[in-house]
Amino acid sequence: MQLGKENQKENRQSMSNKTHEVRRMKRIIRRYELTDAEWERLQPYFPERQMGDKGRPRREPREMLNGIFWIARSGAAWRDLPERYGPWQTVYKRFKDWSESGLIEKIFHELGEDADLQDISIDSTYIKAHKASAGAERGGSQNPVEL
Repeated sequence: MQLGKENQKENRQSMSNKTHEVRRMKRIIRRYELTDAEWERLQPYFPERQMGDKGRPRREPREMLNGIFWIARSGAAWRDLPERYGPWQTVYKRFKDWSESGLIEKIFHELGEDADLQDISIDSTYIKAHKASAGAERGGSQNPVEL
């Protein structure tokens, strides 16, 4: 009985190691994430960390971008960001920094150059608002204009 449990433990550990190796070899691309080709085009915008740089190493820019794209495409709140992209506060701070520096705009222009816009659809919802919502007085004018 004891031998069987040891074999099961070894098999689980072996399977776990193989799974990690496969994940390292082949990155799993999920919905809303950058493809390898897209990342290749964006990599020049993110210089690699140099030896001797001080401080804690920053999270991978691709991981941060994928988190930003997930928020942008899903419409979810920052706090709902999946954990696989890192802490939402970190992703938000990086988004804020990159937005202020103009990097986000450059990235969207870079990725938008090859966009296929042939079958694009824009939703135009029409909502009729009451006159008072545009600043008109309620109940109409007290002094009617005579013509």
